[in-house]
Amino acid sequence: MELYLDSADLKEIEESFHQLPFLNGLTTTPTFMHREGVSDIDSLIVKLSKIVPVLQIEALGNKAEDVLKEAHRQLNLGLDPKKTVFKIPVSLEGVKACSLLRKEGLMVNVHLVYTLQQAYMAMHAGATYVCPLVGRLQDQGHDALALVEQCVESVDLYGYDTKIMFSSVRNNEHIRNAINIGVHTITVPWKVLKTLTDNNFTTLGTEQFIEHTRLMMVRVKEVINGVNPIVNANTTVLDAMVKMTEFGFGCITVINDDGSAKGVFTDGDLRRLISTAGRDSLNKKLSELSYKTPVSVDGNALLNEAAALFKKHTIDNILVTNSGKPVGMLDIQDMK
Repeated sequence: MELYLDSADLKEIEESFHQLPFLNGLTTTPTFMHREGVSDIDSLIVKLSKIVPVLQIEALGNKAEDVLKEAHRQLNLGLDPKKTVFKIPVSLEGVKACSLLRKEGLMVNVHLVYTLQQAYMAMHAGATYVCPLVGRLQDQGHDALALVEQCVESVDLYGYDTKIMFSSVRNNEHIRNAINIGVHTITVPWKVLKTLTDNNFTTLGTEQFIEHTRLMMVRVKEVINGVNPIVNANTTVLDAMVKMTEFGFGCITVINDDGSAKGVFTDGDLRRLISTAGRDSLNKKLSELSYKTPVSVDGNALLNEAAALFKKHTIDNILVTNSGKPVGMLDIQDMK
C-alpha cells in the first residue's frame, strides 16, 4: 500500500519527508493552500515538486479541454510528468479529461468520489487513482468503509488498472480500516501520520530493554557524577553537615588519615545524633562516632551489581571504591 502525506504546509512537508524518506508522495488541495495563506500557487507547486517523490495537484476546469489546458500549463512550469499526478473532481467532463490525459501517458487521480457509480466511471476512464473521501462521507452519516471496500473489489473483479486511494483520514482507526480493506494507496495528514508508531506498551517495553541493557553494559564509575563527598575523621559533625550541603549529598564518606574509609555519615545519622545527644553533639568529631561497615561497590562493577545492592539494603546511596579507597558516591537516581 502506497503511503502519501496530505498537506500544503511547507514546514511540515519538509519535516515529514526528512523524517520519513519512504513516503511515496504528497497530495494537496486548493483548500489546504488557502488555509495556509498561499498566494503564489505555481511557486509552491514547483517548490514541492523538488521535495517529494510524487506530487498530486489539482487540475481544474469546467470543460475537459480546460482541464487539459491547465495540466499542460502546470507541466510547463517544469514539473516532471513521470512524477506528477493531476487531481480531477469526478464529473462527466472530469472523466472525459481523465481519459484524454491518460492517452497522453499522464497520471490522473479522480477524486471527491462519494458513490460506487462515480468510482466506476473513473475506473473505466482509466484513472490512475480513484479517491473516496472517507471522513467526509462519515460526517454525512454514510457507510464510507463499505464504499471503499466496494471500490477495491471492483478493481479486482474487473481488472481495472486503478489504485483506490483512502483519503480524508481523521484518525488512527482509519489507517487500520484502510489496511483491512486492502486499499492500494492512503493519504494521511501529518498529525495522524506521526502517531502511527505510538503505543504505550511499546514505549514501556523499549524503556525496559534500554534499562536492562544499561545495567548489563555500563560500569558504576561511568555514571557517578564526579563528586567525591569525603571528610577526614577529625572533622566535626557541624562541619560535616556543612560539607554534605556543599556536596549536595544526603551522606558523606568519613576517611582515616591513610585515605581508607572509616564509615559513611548520613543525614539520618545526624538527626538521630541530635535527638539523643542534643546540640552539643555538633561539636563532636566524626572519629568519636561508631559506624557500620558501609555498603560499597567497586567502580569497575556493572550497574547490575549496584542495583542488587540497592534492592538488598534498601538504601539511597552506595560508596564507590577503587582498590578499597573511596572515589565517589552512587545515588539511586544515577541508576536511571
